[in-house]
Amino acid sequence: MSSTLTIRRATAPDCARILELVHELAVYERAPDEVTVSLDHFRESGFGPNPVWWAFVAEEEGIINGFALYYIRYSTWRGQRMYLEDILVTRQARGRGLGKLLMEALIQEAHDRGLHGISWQVLSWNEPAFNFYRKFNATFDDEWVNVSLHPVD
Repeated sequence: MSSTLTIRRATAPDCARILELVHELAVYERAPDEVTVSLDHFRESGFGPNPVWWAFVAEEEGIINGFALYYIRYSTWRGQRMYLEDILVTRQARGRGLGKLLMEALIQEAHDRGLHGISWQVLSWNEPAFNFYRKFNATFDDEWVNVSLHPVD
């Protein structure tokens, strides 16, 4: 790991770089045209008067090489939980422990907020992600099916 590696909370000026990394993730997930959020909306949603998401960034030598973005969801069975929307470390920065540090920051944040766990999704073909999450003793549930409803124009 770089001696100048920092895991820190994202700030509004980080939004452009985070959105670049979101696009990188979309390409990896074979859905490059699915990212339609504007930078203004993204920034407002995280740093406006009523933020709905928060994030940590992994910064090395002044460059953000990874991020983990989450929000709080509510489970009628368990109460408030963290939902990890996205985590990504750039291809060139992988293998240096940034992902581990980002996950540890999320785990600490969930603990500090008194949340009842962390949930997320992973694509069925993304074996590197499965292997990464196994290191944290994550459990995988193949019983539930994703369902979406998109607004109709």
